[in-house]
Amino acid sequence: MADDTSIFIGASRTPDDSYQRPEQLLLQYGNRHGLVTGATGTGKTVTLQILAEGFSNAGVPVFCADIKGDLSGIAMMGTAQDFLVKRAEQVKLDPYEFQEFPVIFWDLFGEQGHPIRATISEMGPLLLSRLMNLSEAQEGIMNIAFRIADEEGLLLLDLKDLQSLLANIADRAEEIGARYGNVTKPSVGAIQRTLLVLEQQGAANFFGEPALRIADIMRTTRDGRGAISVLAADKLMMNPRLYATFLLWLMSELFEELPEVGDPDKPKLVFFFDEAHLLFDDAPKVLIDRVEQVVRLIRSKGVGVYFVTQNPLDIPETVLAQLGNRVQHALRAYTPREQKAVKTAAETFRPNPDFDCATVITQLGTGEALVSTLEAKGVPSMVQRTLIRPPSSRLGPITPDERRKLITESPVAGQYDQTIDRESAFEMLQKKAKDAQEAQAQQQDAGRSRWTIPGFGNDDPQPTGRRRAPRPSNRQTVAEAAIKSIVRSVGSSVGRAIVRGILGSLSRGR
Repeated sequence: MADDTSIFIGASRTPDDSYQRPEQLLLQYGNRHGLVTGATGTGKTVTLQILAEGFSNAGVPVFCADIKGDLSGIAMMGTAQDFLVKRAEQVKLDPYEFQEFPVIFWDLFGEQGHPIRATISEMGPLLLSRLMNLSEAQEGIMNIAFRIADEEGLLLLDLKDLQSLLANIADRAEEIGARYGNVTKPSVGAIQRTLLVLEQQGAANFFGEPALRIADIMRTTRDGRGAISVLAADKLMMNPRLYATFLLWLMSELFEELPEVGDPDKPKLVFFFDEAHLLFDDAPKVLIDRVEQVVRLIRSKGVGVYFVTQNPLDIPETVLAQLGNRVQHALRAYTPREQKAVKTAAETFRPNPDFDCATVITQLGTGEALVSTLEAKGVPSMVQRTLIRPPSSRLGPITPDERRKLITESPVAGQYDQTIDRESAFEMLQKKAKDAQEAQAQQQDAGRSRWTIPGFGNDDPQPTGRRRAPRPSNRQTVAEAAIKSIVRSVGSSVGRAIVRGILGSLSRGR
């Protein structure tokens, strides 16, 4: 049974087909990452729920995505149902107590939770290029844009900042290209069109301020439990690339901000990445390398990353090798790919002489799983056929009214609700453009004043709204006639000089 050093997962089956031996996840190895896999409807969400409950009760904050809305029930106390009570008896969970957990709801669109935002600068050119599916040349321009922003002190906070910077780069393509390489207007235009699509898909809600503070997803309650941050992802899944990019950004932020802690007694944070295949689908090698690096090194920050997906083949081998705690629900084996997945899953476990792993994977019932966790000295335990324990919180989603109440009473209520739009690249570039126009207008005015000759042009401007006073007489005095003669003479000589200069330059140009 679980204690303050472990999480009770369930009970493994003995040779007489009873469930006696408790299966636990040791908290000291909770930051060694993990994997939860299985076909749809085999119990992955419940496994995620009971793991999140266990970490929370141990004082470990949790961040997880709620793909279908089912996970939101973790915020409410469970109720006794026959099949849950029966499961508790089977796994010897005594007493079986119901409990509600401290949950903070988040939503990139700000509809089913507190808004989550990140700035363009925090996201960086690599992740943005991944999000926008840019070509190599377009990614190069994105890197140039961030370099220009750093050099010229332009803050990149939201989409309009990046859009205005790219427009500025297109106008200065020749100048910038001489310093950093070819910058073509068609490539910039293609990036701008992609940004427009992102904006229409709701990404504009994500980029901006106030940006998410990492401390707000690492909260603990007064009674010592870890807060569970639940990201509403049902609408977000309509744009899976944004979902995957956001979660990768969050892992990167955790890696960069948290201090080194080595191997603590329990994790500082546990991060569940549901629908993990979205992170790796069509991902370039440089991005997969980045994920591998973060997963490998973030362990020393005290952060455990648990991937949840249908098929173990969804995870690259370099990442799969770093996942020490594993829960494998049933897999189908009808197609060659499914048969390969079963074989791959079976080969990743430490064998159990009592059964054939590959055969059992296809025979597991709902709520059953093959479980292997890290034991003393970090050695994987022998794989066991395990009946997963029932959750203490509600099984299934909460109601909209319950969600609204929890959001209102949240410890971060009011901190992220209003967007802040401070002066950044958009405003700074607009000001520069306005200053440049005003300076050009002043130069033109100065040029006109230098060439204005009395009697030509508007050398006697009248106040706005007033008409020139009529001359008292049509007759010219002797002085006026003399002055006009001189003016005509000077004007003609100046005009001829100008014409000669222009023609001479044209002939020399030939």
